[in-house]
Amino acid sequence: MSGSTVLVGLTGGIASGKSTVADLLAAHGAVVIDADLLAREVVEPGSPGLVAVVERFGTGVLRADGSLDRPALGRLVFADTDARRDLERIIHPAVRERAAELVASAEPGSVVVQMIPLLVETGQQDAFDLVVVVDVDPGVQLARVRVRDGLSEAEALARIGAQASREARLAAADVVITNNGGLGELREQVDKLWREFTRNEPPAAPGWRAKRNVRGDA
Repeated sequence: MSGSTVLVGLTGGIASGKSTVADLLAAHGAVVIDADLLAREVVEPGSPGLVAVVERFGTGVLRADGSLDRPALGRLVFADTDARRDLERIIHPAVRERAAELVASAEPGSVVVQMIPLLVETGQQDAFDLVVVVDVDPGVQLARVRVRDGLSEAEALARIGAQASREARLAAADVVITNNGGLGELREQVDKLWREFTRNEPPAAPGWRAKRNVRGDA
């Protein structure tokens, strides 16, 4: 693919299969930037991010080796909305800055996929040439969360409810990938999406931002 770099925002609810879609796109040659991994990187020992976290939350969020004690921090922020927002004000700008550096380093003409679980919640959908949402039926999602994380139904529903609604994500989508089935069905949809990239020279192609569902289309 030649031309300008294409910026793709990839999101979806918990247990929707975002990581699998990102891996499949990477296998095609996409440059994948994982916001969750960057969120860990920006608070590594010695980083300005970790210094800011300790200044706000105290040394009780550090392990003996000086690294961030994520469970300890989690107990603080999930019990206190203001604390969580303070943490987000530290982490989110650092993640976006690092992501921008990685985007700038990509080869011209690359498809750069930023996997951002909270893309809709943080209002970033307009920052991308294309927003891809991995969608899953609520019943399937609930079952996957419970099995994956070993949660009760109430606990799983609480985690799902803490994210943007399914309707809000779908409203932000330019492309919807449905992941209710197996890997083969998911791969077919990702393969079709990649063919769209290579055929249409996005984002300049007319109608590229038109909402679509790639499931089952030729």
